[in-house]
Amino acid sequence: MDNKAKDLPKTTDLIEGIDYYLENGNYVFKAWFHLKRGHCCTNGCRHCPYGLKKI
Repeated sequence: MDNKAKDLPKTTDLIEGIDYYLENGNYVFKAWFHLKRGHCCTNGCRHCPYGLKKI
């Protein structure tokens, strides 16, 4: 996978609707957030762009 998002300037600012959305008061991080981070956290996130699925 050629991840150009990881090369963007790092920021701690999260944008609702782009980086995450709220579901029942919980943050659900979207694929864009994970791509900006630049690596898989191996937690099996719902929107993991790296293909890791929770078992």
